[in-house]
Amino acid sequence: MKIIVQGLGKMGYQIVQKLCEDNHQVIAINRSLEPLQKAQELGANITQDKKEAIELFGHQEPVILWIMLPAEIVDEQINQWDQFLPKKSLIIDGGNSDYRQTIKRAQMVESLGHSLVDIGTSGGIHGYKNGFSMMIGANQRANFELIEPVVKSLAKPEGDYKYFGQNGTGHFVKMTHNAIEYGMMESLAEGYNLLKNGPFKEMNLKDAAEVWQHHSVITSWLNSLCLEVFNDNPELDGIDGFVHESGEAKWALETAHKINVPMPVIQKSFDIRIESQHGQINFATKLLAAMRNKFGGHDLNK
Repeated sequence: MKIIVQGLGKMGYQIVQKLCEDNHQVIAINRSLEPLQKAQELGANITQDKKEAIELFGHQEPVILWIMLPAEIVDEQINQWDQFLPKKSLIIDGGNSDYRQTIKRAQMVESLGHSLVDIGTSGGIHGYKNGFSMMIGANQRANFELIEPVVKSLAKPEGDYKYFGQNGTGHFVKMTHNAIEYGMMESLAEGYNLLKNGPFKEMNLKDAAEVWQHHSVITSWLNSLCLEVFNDNPELDGIDGFVHESGEAKWALETAHKINVPMPVIQKSFDIRIESQHGQINFATKLLAAMRNKFGGHDLNK
């Protein structure tokens, strides 16, 4: 399948890599040249120019464009693309956009004569190896079916994808996923903090993580990342405990408040991240930062 992919960050590059390896025709576009050169080595056509990307796509319709960029610049980018996109093109927003904005964005895209598909994409920097988990929304199911060969390739070997309904549902499910992630990470971090500072001195956290990872009730990918962290840096040296907050849990809490759905655990996990940014740090917040780095390549420090 022929597709343009814009944005070769940590996940965007892996998307290009997986699609090229599964024999899709990829046109990669990015502001900086170095990742483009690597994409070219994979077999992608490359450009830094939107008009040229459309020319490379050729006259096949519809043009399919996957945007993998920060949510705050997606609208601006779509308006720039509209100068060159033929009508009835299909635009995929694969980033972490607020589902409420996605609903508005879909209306805007349709007013331009195109269609939008929102894909909440999870898997972090391990998506290439494991396969991505993709949550998909589109006002017309036919648009999901059109791009299904692409997401099927990206799910290999052990990922998955599902169509959830109208535009906004994909990002809504991904938003909820990330809010749950906050709570799960906080719970693990608090538990290891208790072991670290509990009544038994010199507690081996790596051993605890390892035994818990062998079919205990809390066996999980997140706990396996804790095991990696303790294996690499048992004292979490050099980590300042500042935990970034990327927006999704905040949106989830706003939605929950509006519809009177209680989310006390996720609320507290969100609050702790904000507090860490104002100096309230401890072993648990250091571990949170370390987990984020392990699954997403996020900065360890502020």
